[in-house]
Amino acid sequence: MPRLSPDEINRLRAGLPDDVERIAFHEGTEPPGCSPLNAEKRAGTYHCRVCGEALFSSTAKYESGSGWPSFFEPVSAGAIGTRRDFKLILPRTEFHCANCGAHGGHVFNDGPRPTGQRWCANGLVLDFRPASEE
Repeated sequence: MPRLSPDEINRLRAGLPDDVERIAFHEGTEPPGCSPLNAEKRAGTYHCRVCGEALFSSTAKYESGSGWPSFFEPVSAGAIGTRRDFKLILPRTEFHCANCGAHGGHVFNDGPRPTGQRWCANGLVLDFRPASEE
């Protein structure tokens, strides 16, 4: 359940580009390899593009080879919510921003240590803020 009210979420959604709206609120997926965040190497934090909630730290980012920005853990347990996704033949775990409910991507159990998880994110729904600007 998002922490923001439906009215607050609708206000935020109104200003989103169509491609971000499709991913964030219709559980779309961007094509692999298209996000400039794949190559982002600076220290900083990845925030929800819809509401600004901090979701991932650059210290948890790694190159998974999947074509999407990948992290081995979220910035905090309360920043992200999860639910089972049965849209494909095998069930997956979908993650979303706990603050506004925006779909971020999926979690897989093929990541690196220490968690063994791969939080595979759609770059279009992330906003990177370099540590030097935070």
